[in-house]
Amino acid sequence: MENDGKNMQIGIPNESLSGQSLAAMSPSGVGKLKALGYDVLVETDAGLMADFSDESYERAGAQIVESARIWRSDIVVCLDAPDTEKVLEMMPGALLVCRMNPAGNKELLDALSKAQVEGLALDMVPRLSRAQSLDVRSSMMNIAGYRAVIEAANAYGRLFGGQVTAAGKVAPAHVYVIGVGVAGLAAIGVAQSMGAIVSATDVRADVADQVESLGATFVEIPVKQESADGYAKALTNDQQDMVLQVYAEQAAKNDIVITTAQLPGRPSPLLLTHEAVAGMKPGSVVVDMGASELGGNCADSVAGNIVYTANDVTVIGYEDLASRMPAQASQMFAQNVVNLFKLITPEKDGRFVLDEEDEVVRGMMVARDGEIMWPPPPVKVSAAPQKTQAAQETPSAQPEEVEEEAKPAWKSWWWKIALGVLAVLLMAVAPEEMTGHFFVFALAVVVGFYVVTNVTHTLHTPLMSVTNAISGIIIVGAILLIGSVNPVVSVLSFIAMTIASINVFGGFLVTHRMLSMFQRSAEDE
Repeated sequence: MENDGKNMQIGIPNESLSGQSLAAMSPSGVGKLKALGYDVLVETDAGLMADFSDESYERAGAQIVESARIWRSDIVVCLDAPDTEKVLEMMPGALLVCRMNPAGNKELLDALSKAQVEGLALDMVPRLSRAQSLDVRSSMMNIAGYRAVIEAANAYGRLFGGQVTAAGKVAPAHVYVIGVGVAGLAAIGVAQSMGAIVSATDVRADVADQVESLGATFVEIPVKQESADGYAKALTNDQQDMVLQVYAEQAAKNDIVITTAQLPGRPSPLLLTHEAVAGMKPGSVVVDMGASELGGNCADSVAGNIVYTANDVTVIGYEDLASRMPAQASQMFAQNVVNLFKLITPEKDGRFVLDEEDEVVRGMMVARDGEIMWPPPPVKVSAAPQKTQAAQETPSAQPEEVEEEAKPAWKSWWWKIALGVLAVLLMAVAPEEMTGHFFVFALAVVVGFYVVTNVTHTLHTPLMSVTNAISGIIIVGAILLIGSVNPVVSVLSFIAMTIASINVFGGFLVTHRMLSMFQRSAEDE
């Protein structure tokens, strides 16, 4: 879009009249957009339902204007796709940024093309590592997973954590999460922190480590998938039949079931049948995060409502759980938008640049210069290498590899054998009083190996602190021995002190870097 020298204007409309409780931009986000060179216009009461007053926007540097000014801005940022009439009000060459569902909203694409308006779909961010900071879907699903547990706890009406009281023992709640994406992981973490016994299932077997790292149990199912785009694929009918039995069995064992499977623009896959819900215990709760007008994960769910079944199971079918936490969700949505503008404003001069060579920008682009740009070229991520047919067959012309496999086993173990012989000789020539030390050392090596290799992900940082403490003891011992009259002892002491010091200071640097990831930066204040 051409610029006459003035800063481009970003317009934030008021979407509360359409039932949206979130705001597309927060007051703190306004300041960050202005730092990129943009002027920000906010419609009156745009952030009222998210507890953002017009005064807070003005203090951040925004102008409070009426609706007509918003839709004549150079850029319009909103949560969901506006009516086609609003799109046609925009200036040719302007940019619309929002969640568009382009696969199921051809009318919007046609309107963008007709109005010569460029469009970026916030719900189509490619699943790339560098694009995570602007992925509004992940942000909203993270909040939705948290809220799903809160809704479940409220409907369940019992303690999540087990207790032993004077009146007797209270058993903990059992929570089963189907789908281990962003929402599923958030739900697992919250339920686990509340004291529930949590298990989870996903068609992608590679997420088992993530489930177990949160302290939950991964439940295997007879279907495995490899993701080429970061999302689980829709199941075939045969696969669906195979997993429904597992879901029904687990639902009958658990008090709360949270389903998270969604397919944008299409009906969500059915995970719990009427029979599965009928087999659940009275008082159980199902939170169907895939509920929509097109269909949900649970056969008994009704989009936007709570259903009570004949066997006293509560089925919650709220469509947008993130909207039930509007202030936090708006903050996260706004930060995602700010991160997008950091990407498309490389010069920080208040001018957006849509680089089609950038796979993140191209993946979000739905319209440009009157042309419909959807769908984008496929972006493959997280793809497991595919075995070719030739690789799966027995090679017929690889003599080197065959010869290597035919070598005696001792040839690959020679250095281990040599170390063993050296250790035996060292024990044989060592003074008799050192025999006990060798035994303790060998025992420490064996025990240390099995202890360290079995430490869960969540204890890696504490383990690093322990190794720092051990290295500190080594340094103290080396300092005491470095002045020995025996030159061998002095050299070994110096080497031990040097290596232990590297471990200590390196451990502190790594720990500091890890902790800084969880600290709020000045930009997020």
